[in-house]
Amino acid sequence: MPELPEVETTVRGLERVLRGRRIARVEARRPDLRRALPVDLGQRLTGARVIGLRRRAKYGLIDTDRGDTLIFHLGMSGRWRIDPQEVEKHDHLLMETDEGTRLTLNDARRFGSLDLMPTEQVGEWPPFKALGPEPLELTPDNLRKNLRGRTAAIKLLLLDQTIVAGLGNIYVCEALYRAGIHPRRAGGSLSLERVRRLVPAIRQVIEEAIDAGGSTLRDFASPEGELGYFSKSFAVYGREGKSCACGGTVRRIVQGGRSTFYCPRCQR
Repeated sequence: MPELPEVETTVRGLERVLRGRRIARVEARRPDLRRALPVDLGQRLTGARVIGLRRRAKYGLIDTDRGDTLIFHLGMSGRWRIDPQEVEKHDHLLMETDEGTRLTLNDARRFGSLDLMPTEQVGEWPPFKALGPEPLELTPDNLRKNLRGRTAAIKLLLLDQTIVAGLGNIYVCEALYRAGIHPRRAGGSLSLERVRRLVPAIRQVIEEAIDAGGSTLRDFASPEGELGYFSKSFAVYGREGKSCACGGTVRRIVQGGRSTFYCPRCQR
């Protein structure tokens, strides 16, 4: 699944060709993805000028001068493509700008979504109302407050979007490794010292992954077709049975139905 760095990479790629451009044509090639597309999507977007692009958690937002915001989620396999040579079977939305740039939203598994909201109401959109702080805006104080009294494992709590918005499995594993925290440790038991190690570790992992264009494990590519290469920097994720830098051996456990990778020597 494309996670926060992949969505940020996508938003930055789209920004280069969409910001300031007018949307000349919109074609929805099916009525739904994970849920139904807005019935007036084409009407509201055609002729609108894009005035800004941004990200919230794992969602991308495209603001227009008509006071509307297109909110997209890439689901499990979604990606935007810029000027594809051919329109493919799984290109479910087509857009063309006034200068002739063509964009398609490709989603083979159709777990993604497209929503259109009045820009001034985006903050009240139900999926956004419960979100916690962004990883790059996280502080030790607000993280410790959100963990207080929680007995669940820290790995699972960091995947809870009400505690931190946008963190996914790969980057939580890597951040816990850098902070030297065992993934099974109860979140509420973390000392202030551990929290102060964890917050910068989360920021560093996310920033490095964004700089690397995300992690390409299966289907993800940037809108320009480039593959993310942060996966080449994984210290623990996907490395079960391999040596850690400390000389220990990376282990894999399952938490909440997801694989967790960690080093039992480094992480306590």
